[in-house]
Amino acid sequence: MKSAQGVTQLLERWNSGDQAALNELMPLVYGELHRLAESFFRRQKNHTLQPTALVHEVYLRLIGHDRISWQSRAHFFGVAAKTMRHLLVDHARSQKASKRGGSQLRLSFVEAELPSREAEVDCLALDEALKKLAGLNPQYGQVVELRYFGGLTIEESAEVMGVSHATVERDWKFARVWLKRELSK
Repeated sequence: MKSAQGVTQLLERWNSGDQAALNELMPLVYGELHRLAESFFRRQKNHTLQPTALVHEVYLRLIGHDRISWQSRAHFFGVAAKTMRHLLVDHARSQKASKRGGSQLRLSFVEAELPSREAEVDCLALDEALKKLAGLNPQYGQVVELRYFGGLTIEESAEVMGVSHATVERDWKFARVWLKRELSK
């Protein structure tokens, strides 16, 4: 696997219109996206969406973003995290609508280190809670998206957000506690 710097260089070349860079880049980031999705779905029960289908949709949406000036590997995966979240929420909504509440996608916070006794959290409830959290401070919602949906580290999240490591750590701690309280209502 290429280093983060190598991925960033490929993103920069792709921004400049180099299609060969896109051809080199996509197998690298596609593999990482797929590992992220597999890890995410290993924590889930009763979902109807498959990791490969999710990754394909994220991949198609990301390569279709002509207006984004990719800054780094972390920036790319930050946008991927947001895209993944929206796709998962849309899928959960469509499942709920088609089955009147049955087969909703459920998310586990255990491996995301969110302190919760519940093994699973409803995807739609999480989305509503994240909207409320972002209403308090958009940065809190972004940290959760990057860390939980995007699988980014504290350092990578700080890079994407343009803030310090300590700020992301503090926001992540606050967001976990706030979400635990909100989702247990």
